[in-house]
Amino acid sequence: MIEFGEAGRVSKPTDISIAAASLYFLEVKTRVPYKFGQQVLEEVSCARARVSVRTADGREVAGWGETPLSVGWVWPTTGLGYTHREDRLKAFCCRLAGNFSAFVRKGHPLEVGHAFQEEILPGLLAEEAAEFPDEEPMPYLAGLVCLSAFDLAMYDAFGIANGVGVFDAFGSEYLSADLSEYLEPDADDVSFAGRYPDEFLVGRPDQIPVWHSVGGTDPLEESDLTGEEPDDGYPILLRDWIRRDGLNCLKIKLPGADMEWDYQRLLAIGEIAREEGVDYLCTDFNCTVSEPAYVTGILDRLKAEDPDTLGRILYIEQPFPYDLEANQIDVHEVSARCTLLMDESAHDWRFVRLGRRLGWTGAALKTCKTLTGAILTLCWTRAHKMDLMVQDLTNPMLAQVPHVLLAARAGTMMGLECNAMQYYPEASLPEAAVHPGLYRRSDGVLDLTTLGETGFGYRVDEIERELPPPAVG
Repeated sequence: MIEFGEAGRVSKPTDISIAAASLYFLEVKTRVPYKFGQQVLEEVSCARARVSVRTADGREVAGWGETPLSVGWVWPTTGLGYTHREDRLKAFCCRLAGNFSAFVRKGHPLEVGHAFQEEILPGLLAEEAAEFPDEEPMPYLAGLVCLSAFDLAMYDAFGIANGVGVFDAFGSEYLSADLSEYLEPDADDVSFAGRYPDEFLVGRPDQIPVWHSVGGTDPLEESDLTGEEPDDGYPILLRDWIRRDGLNCLKIKLPGADMEWDYQRLLAIGEIAREEGVDYLCTDFNCTVSEPAYVTGILDRLKAEDPDTLGRILYIEQPFPYDLEANQIDVHEVSARCTLLMDESAHDWRFVRLGRRLGWTGAALKTCKTLTGAILTLCWTRAHKMDLMVQDLTNPMLAQVPHVLLAARAGTMMGLECNAMQYYPEASLPEAAVHPGLYRRSDGVLDLTTLGETGFGYRVDEIERELPPPAVG
């Protein structure tokens, strides 16, 4: 007999519903400052969620999710102090924990997560804004980042409950509706009817190429050293990182406020890449540029003066303001010269659709915007033959695992970015003891072979980490 759930959907024996959620905050400090765009990261609070789900046969199974609440990235403003913004993010996480626990919906995590984002999250953001009527409202991106820990934990619990890896459960066997329930095409030759996310995923490799982030204040040569650098056994200079980790991909963070400085920085790193045999570069302005001519000017000058460095640039990431609806800049001149990826602007597939119309040619996925959103964006982007990458939010500890798995299964242009081992490697020592190849780059790759087979494969029972008292639950 066929069983029907909410709104006539066909129930699956693998369906889950949310039973409870708890929340922890883990504090992390960087070993050296990390400058991206106009922001500098020196510390971060990581939100770790434990979500219990109830199965169709009445069992309760728990899973884990985690994300750094990177204030400077999710809420880049100078109008409010850092600590105040972080406090509001933490309070919103606590608000989410209660609402997530109380959310009554049964299905696959994609179905439950999508319903929560569409039906509950906007109202919670409006409530939060009403509590601070004289202040800047929390950005939607910040709300997604806070939600992502709970969303990830739900997926982990679902996989464990059903004895399957998270990324092996995106087919019709597990989902009650195809992608046309969630996505609308933007091209005449694209349809989502009868298609499921598993069509757009690739098999999991044992290893994946990894990008190193060159922050805006990272020293390149000995002449850049100030004498205040940590003496902790980790590299300081870029060449030493390249040699120790066998790096072949460098992501260059540019402030986007001084064209000559940005250009000279590219020249210097391009020279190091040539000398050290690094094949791939990319640039990331983190939303600091307002005019396409700023980027095209740099690219055209490179073409004339240093075509070798230009030839190593695989893509350019998010030069323009992240609020795409308010800043609908035509970027065709940039994407005509180089692949152009949305990151902060790619909140979900609808924003990628708008970006495609403005000239963007691809999207950067992040698990910190929820796995639900990342999977739907991945499918929409792939169906429209756009490029994909997976980028870091300086993910330490458990946050690293879904991040790497998403990139491994998405089939990106070239691996993924991972920089937590640069800026706070000590934070992940308990996790690295179980998964050394995920927290230390070797020969330019990360190794996935230690991951378990169900959920995200954290093997959390083997990780010797003492958690602080829960903030909720």
